[in-house]
Amino acid sequence: MAYAELHECAKRATAAEFLRSVVAAFLYQLHTVLTDNGIQFTHRKRDRHAFRHLFDRVCAEHKIKHRLAKVGHPWTNGQIERMNRTLKEATVEPYHYGSHAALQEHLATFVLAYNHAKRLKTLRGLTPYEFVCREWQREPERFHRDPTQDTLGPYT
Repeated sequence: MAYAELHECAKRATAAEFLRSVVAAFLYQLHTVLTDNGIQFTHRKRDRHAFRHLFDRVCAEHKIKHRLAKVGHPWTNGQIERMNRTLKEATVEPYHYGSHAALQEHLATFVLAYNHAKRLKTLRGLTPYEFVCREWQREPERFHRDPTQDTLGPYT
């Protein structure tokens, strides 16, 4: 499943709140988060022992392992980089938005369509939502609730 939010800045508090939103949005227990080495996700080398980073505290709250991509190896974070490119190609590159709210609305619409209508080769032709529903049937104990309750209706 894809999840995206638009923020004006990338601060520690923003990253922590984003992770909380991701945990709330996903129907299943997340076990690992992979991030780059930005200061919104981890301390600088000289501050490593000062105190526990806010992002790490949120990970611990939700029993999520926080992994960092290797410095100078952007391909280790390739999936997110590719998804960022997909989002940009579908929104900000071809369109001009009169307001921040218009961009947010288009982004939310695109993510909804991506999750419920885009058939992906990596999921053997299923949409992300169909894949999650199939996994729920196989392993319901991994989920917080039944994902079939999120089926889109004709007026959604």
